[in-house]
Amino acid sequence: MADFKLTYATMFNPPEELHVGFDKAVEALRKNMGKEYGMYINGKEVMADEKFDDHSPVNTDWVLAKMQKGNAKHAEQALDAARKAFPGWSHTPWQKRVEVIRKGAALIEKRIFELGAAMAMEVGKNRMESLGDVQETADLIYYSCYQMEKNDGYVVEMGKDPLVGYESRNVSILRPYGVWLVVSPFNFPFALTGGPMGAALVAGNTVVVKPATDTAWIVRLLIDCFRDAGLPDGVLNFVTGPGSTLGQALVDSKEVDGATFTGSFDVGMKMFQDFGKRNYVRPVILELGGKNPVIVSKNADLERASIGIIRSAFGLQGQKCSAASRVIVHEAVYNDLVARLKDAASKLVLGDPTERNTYNGPVVNKSSYNEFKEFCEEISQGGGKFLTGGHVKTGGMFDKGFYCENTFVTDLPFSHRLWKHEMFLPITTIGKIKDMDEAMRIANDVNYGLTAGFYGSPEETDWFFDKIEAGVTYANRPQGATTGAWPGFQPFGGWKGSGSSGKNGGGHYYLPLYMHEQIRTLIK
Repeated sequence: MADFKLTYATMFNPPEELHVGFDKAVEALRKNMGKEYGMYINGKEVMADEKFDDHSPVNTDWVLAKMQKGNAKHAEQALDAARKAFPGWSHTPWQKRVEVIRKGAALIEKRIFELGAAMAMEVGKNRMESLGDVQETADLIYYSCYQMEKNDGYVVEMGKDPLVGYESRNVSILRPYGVWLVVSPFNFPFALTGGPMGAALVAGNTVVVKPATDTAWIVRLLIDCFRDAGLPDGVLNFVTGPGSTLGQALVDSKEVDGATFTGSFDVGMKMFQDFGKRNYVRPVILELGGKNPVIVSKNADLERASIGIIRSAFGLQGQKCSAASRVIVHEAVYNDLVARLKDAASKLVLGDPTERNTYNGPVVNKSSYNEFKEFCEEISQGGGKFLTGGHVKTGGMFDKGFYCENTFVTDLPFSHRLWKHEMFLPITTIGKIKDMDEAMRIANDVNYGLTAGFYGSPEETDWFFDKIEAGVTYANRPQGATTGAWPGFQPFGGWKGSGSSGKNGGGHYYLPLYMHEQIRTLIK
């Protein structure tokens, strides 16, 4: 594998070694399912009085792990541990912090098959998406380390005041905030925990991690990598439990100096508003989903377009904030593209995501499964037609999990609410337009602005990049119309309702979000 670099853009033709390693890891994990895992607070395992079983969406009879149902008391303990550890960690030379964090990232890479197998079993991702999530996490963390080194710890000499008879020195330095909270989602439980967690730690903050309940196990395995790397006690803490109790206690605490949240718009906005009720402003980095358009011009390469749309519409069963959920097609090529998409979608294999030939696994839980059925009924009532899918899968193994068909919808009026509502499921609407200006108006007429894709002539791509309102944009990309960002290549973040910081993760400007500036003036 020496010449192979795993990214979301390269994962479609992996070397055989990746499959062999993954299969072995799945076999080993299936023999050892159901172990109990504690919370991790101040370097110690912490058990709660209440537990919960972490079931797999692949087969709900599988109990992957027994996890702790933490409460407000555990939130307080974790924050207290992080507060006490902050002076020592923040004053550790940044070079030493980078060294320790890099060890954690290296352990992620070393354990990639075990972690990827666990990801597939707990999230329902296919094997290559699972391995990609794990590798992306390591690369996000490496990139934060690289940025700290590149910027020499963010210490900058400023100009000297023109003072007669005095010598002036002014220095700008970025310093950590303190205790940082990371609340992560189910769909990228590694990258969207490890990325912000790594940035916060490299910057000198101490961290409390609260994962989605559906994916608590895999995040615990991430924490173990940094425990084993030698992070001091209290620098990184991990708690599990309901968002309504444990999560809210974390958000409400004055001990939180900053937070990163990835998830739904409604939950993120409530968190933003809750933080605004404090005694002073605290930074909140939010990534809140998307309703991502793909515009297809009459000049498009339809082979590229169909491949890119399929990959971005149905990768991880559409449960990506970057999923291609709206396809807006010029009438001149509409029929041709629709036929290609129907044919391509019919070839995708739905089943156990740990199997080599499977492209789509289950959706994450019963709630999403039921929402799929509700949305399909609403589409039918609203005049939409199902080009593909429109049903849940039943019979045999499908009765054990939450399997939904890949669904392309045509003829749904642009005025229908589902053209603007993020469904977070394998449902993509396709619409026909007469000109590109109309397409752009529809593309931008949403609260979100995360990712967007375009297929057309080279001259049209300049127009697309200039007019589209989104933070991550792709043109003529078969590897994914709206998905597939990678740290150091395509920094990931959104505009409007998709993000709060205006800076993208895995890019030049992300790490400084975890620090505030101090100017030091010394007169001799």
